[in-house]
Amino acid sequence: MQLQLTPDQLLTTTRAVRKRLDLERPVPRDVLEECVSVALQAPSAGNTQTWSFVIVTDQPAKDAIADRYRTSFAAYAAAGTPADELSPLGRRMMDSAQFLADHMHEVPALVIPCVQGRLERRAPEGQAAGWGSIVQAGWSFCLAARSRGLGTCWTTLHLTYEREVADVLGIPFEEVTQSCLLPVAYTKGTDFKPGPRTDAADVIRWDRW
Repeated sequence: MQLQLTPDQLLTTTRAVRKRLDLERPVPRDVLEECVSVALQAPSAGNTQTWSFVIVTDQPAKDAIADRYRTSFAAYAAAGTPADELSPLGRRMMDSAQFLADHMHEVPALVIPCVQGRLERRAPEGQAAGWGSIVQAGWSFCLAARSRGLGTCWTTLHLTYEREVADVLGIPFEEVTQSCLLPVAYTKGTDFKPGPRTDAADVIRWDRW
């Protein structure tokens, strides 16, 4: 299923989806492969692609990843602002994030975009090139997913346990960097809207700071 979205609609309505992920509807393998094919068209620094997309549908592997994600999320939540001190928007976001942490193992597919090499060992410009390339590929995957009625959410908390997740999935940790973890599922409804954002005029600085 292809949603009839203009480029601007696609770019402004690809949200971080958590509670509206359909945890019961399988995602066909060929649809995930289509999204990766689109992602591979993303620009890359140096005109080289050293990317891999690890797609996890095996339940024991998802359980192991989700366990580590929940542990990392619990530490993150405990270190943040207490719930009773959060704004209404902050509480809604934390509630949504907690839902995803609680149900990560139920998501039909977990996708981990990876890049060859350990990026933290590169010089700053090399790190920027590596991250700047794989993030564009990962975001292209999210856009391709949205256009097919799928929802995603860019998460990074599993990276606290990147080495352990690498062991679970057979990723050679010393040779490959994981960039994020994308839970992927069909969404409950497709009527997503642009989120509240700062006016562009407030963040543009012409010619100098």
